[in-house]
Amino acid sequence: MNLSQKKVIIIGGGITGLAAAYTLQELARKNQAPVSFTLLEGQPRLGGKILTDTDTGFVIEGGPDSFISQKPWALELCRQLGLKDRLTGTNREQTATYILHHGRLVNLPEGVMLLVPTRLGPFIKTPLFSPLGKLRMGLDWIIPKKQTAEDESLAGFVRRRLGQEAVERLAEPLLAGIYAGDAEQMSLAATFPQFMELEQRYGSLIRGMLARRREMRERTPSGTGTSPGTIPTTMFMTLKGGLSELVAALVSKLDRNSLMIGAEVERIHWKSGLSTYHVRLKDGTALTADAVIAASPAYVTADLLAETDATLVRMLREVPYVSTATVSLAYQKAGFRHPLNGFGFVVPRREDRSIMACTWTSTKFPHRAPGDQVLLRCFVGGAGREEVVGLSEKDLVNRVRDDLRAIMGITEDPVLSRVYRWEKANPQYPVGHLDRLAGIDDRLTRLPGLFLAGAAYRGVGVPDCIRQGNEAAERAFKYLTVK
Repeated sequence: MNLSQKKVIIIGGGITGLAAAYTLQELARKNQAPVSFTLLEGQPRLGGKILTDTDTGFVIEGGPDSFISQKPWALELCRQLGLKDRLTGTNREQTATYILHHGRLVNLPEGVMLLVPTRLGPFIKTPLFSPLGKLRMGLDWIIPKKQTAEDESLAGFVRRRLGQEAVERLAEPLLAGIYAGDAEQMSLAATFPQFMELEQRYGSLIRGMLARRREMRERTPSGTGTSPGTIPTTMFMTLKGGLSELVAALVSKLDRNSLMIGAEVERIHWKSGLSTYHVRLKDGTALTADAVIAASPAYVTADLLAETDATLVRMLREVPYVSTATVSLAYQKAGFRHPLNGFGFVVPRREDRSIMACTWTSTKFPHRAPGDQVLLRCFVGGAGREEVVGLSEKDLVNRVRDDLRAIMGITEDPVLSRVYRWEKANPQYPVGHLDRLAGIDDRLTRLPGLFLAGAAYRGVGVPDCIRQGNEAAERAFKYLTVK
C-alpha cells in the first residue's frame, strides 16, 4: 500500500454522495489507510431529493417516502447507522392499490405480481380488463419466447407478451410511473430485466411468476415466525420520522470538516499523464484530489468535465431527464368522505388527468398525520406531462384538487398543503441505455481516478443509489491503495 496521504473529492451531497463518503471513511478506518475525502454540495442542505418536513404532527416527504426492502442496501445501511429501531413498514391491514379506469377507482386484482396475473378467480372477475383483453393476456402462456437478445421498450415487451390493455392499464401507470417515464421509450433491459429473465427461463411471464411464487413459499414455510433480532419487513420500508433520518444519521457519522455545503463546483480539470484532479469552485476556490467521485446529475457532471473529454461529455448529456412535483394535502378526518382503504391509486395516461398517482399517506404509513386528520400525496409531471410542474403553487394545488374531487369526491378544503418541485431531477433510461453505459465506462478507462455514480446510471431508487455510492467508494479506495 502507498502510505502517502490520498484525497478524494466527492461531488454531490445526495444519498449517493453521502453513502460514498461514509463507505470511504469506513474503509480508511478499518484498513488504517491514509485516505480522506471532501464532499462538495452546491445547495444549502444535504440529502438531495430526500426531503422531509414536519409540521404540527405531520411527517411530509417531498421526495421519496420509502425504499424497497427486496434491494438490501438501504436496510443494511440503516442497520449500520443504528437506525434499526426507527424502521417501519407499511400498514398490513389496508394494502389495496387502485387503478383509475373510466373515471372510477378499480382494485388491482389480487394475485397480480408486478403486472402478471397469478390467480385466476380475481383476474376473471376484475372489470379492469375487457373479456378480449383477459384472453389476450392469457395467450402469454403459449406465445413463444423472443429469440434475440436486443433491448426493447417496456411497452413493446408487455404488448408482445400480454397485449395492449396490459400496457395501458398496468405497465404504463404501475411500472413506468416509478421512473416518471414513457413506457414506449423505456429500456426493458435497464429498468425491469427480471421480465426478460422470466421469458427466457420459463417461456412465459405467467408460468415464470407462478414458479417464483412457489419458490417464495418454499423459502418461507408456513408457521415460521420472524427470528429474534430481525426486522419485520414489508415490501416498502421507511423511517418513523421520515427518510431525512437516514441523511441525518449519515451526516452525524461523517467528519464535519470534510463537508462543504453551498460549495458549487464549476469545473473538473485533468490532463493525461497527471495523477491529480483539479476542482475549481464558482467562488474561485481551487482544490486538488487524487480521485473524484461525481455523484451529481449526468448533465451537471457533463458541464464539469467540459474541458476534459468531449466524447464522455456528449454521452452524459444524452441521458434525458424529466421534471416532476409532489403535492401533499391534509384534511380533517371528521366528515372526510373517502375511507382511504388502501395505499392509493395510479392514473393511466388515457384517463387524461393532471396527477399520475396519489398515495394515501396516513393509511400507508400510520403516524404520518395526527389522529384527527388525514394526509394525501399526489404526483404530477413526468415524461410528456411536464408542463404542469411549471404552474404557480396556487394553480398546481387547484389542479390537483380538481382531480381529487373528480376521482375521490373530495370537496373539503385542505388544512395544509405543500408543493415540492423536482425540476430536471428524474433521469430516464431509454432503449439502448445499457449500451450508453458501456460507452461511458469505456471512456472512463481513459480518466483513471474518476468514478461516476447516481440515479442517472444503474437504478433510480434509494437502495440503488446507496449501492452505487458504496461501489464508487470501493473502486476509488482500491485505486488509491492497491498500487
